[in-house]
Amino acid sequence: MRLTRRALYHAMIYLCIPALLLSAVKIAWAVSTSAGPRFRVVAIAEPVGIHSPFVDAAMIWLNQQAANENFAIDYIQNTDKINDDFLSHYQLFIQLNYPPYNWTPTAQAAFIKYIEEGRGGWIGFHHASLLGEFDGFQMWPWFSQFMGGIRWKNYIASFVDGTVTVEDKTHPVMKDVSSPFPVLHEEWYTWDKSPRPNVHVLATVDENTYKPSTDIKMGSDHPVIWTNDHMKARNIYIFMGHHADLFENQAFTTIFRNSIFWAAKQQPLH
Repeated sequence: MRLTRRALYHAMIYLCIPALLLSAVKIAWAVSTSAGPRFRVVAIAEPVGIHSPFVDAAMIWLNQQAANENFAIDYIQNTDKINDDFLSHYQLFIQLNYPPYNWTPTAQAAFIKYIEEGRGGWIGFHHASLLGEFDGFQMWPWFSQFMGGIRWKNYIASFVDGTVTVEDKTHPVMKDVSSPFPVLHEEWYTWDKSPRPNVHVLATVDENTYKPSTDIKMGSDHPVIWTNDHMKARNIYIFMGHHADLFENQAFTTIFRNSIFWAAKQQPLH
């Protein structure tokens, strides 16, 4: 069959559309990446000690997330750089097991403003709730209130397995998280009281599932993931954070990933 000139023209346009669309996608991708990162994250990491394997694994995982999702991440190992200007460059602050003591007065003041005024989001892990008198430092009262008015009491030094139950399945941090889920050989903290009256609890550990069993328990209410809705900043505390193999736990990495985008007020690309 012989094509008319008009039909031939339309056939050529039809065949070229996929290539044109592909070119447009490539151009859009190039423009978006050349424009720089979508948002910036700073993580303060405990520099040495028993939590180093977790911190090292977290850095590897975070670097991969940053590359996949086009955000930037920087790391610091103490609070010397933290002030208002420093924090103004970041939409999210992560405490990778860095404790709530031995902060400079300037860093404390800047962090309080960052959280109370909602200048950025926050995710804290494990050691971030180590509230009390440690290493010659007094407890930081503001941080205790931030964590729900708690004080550190005890921990399971021998490590036990436990089962975590998601309490608020509707919260964005818990999207696609199976419940309950296991957490292996963790040194579960206990505090002087439950933070529940002052925070929004997202998940708890069932102490009846501890293996092997232990006498170090809080009781029937043991929150392990929560957010303080009284602060303008979106914030998440995640108790788990001792062993590097947490990054092989899909529930844990899903919670971490969800927390990044929720706390930074961003949407994932993938």
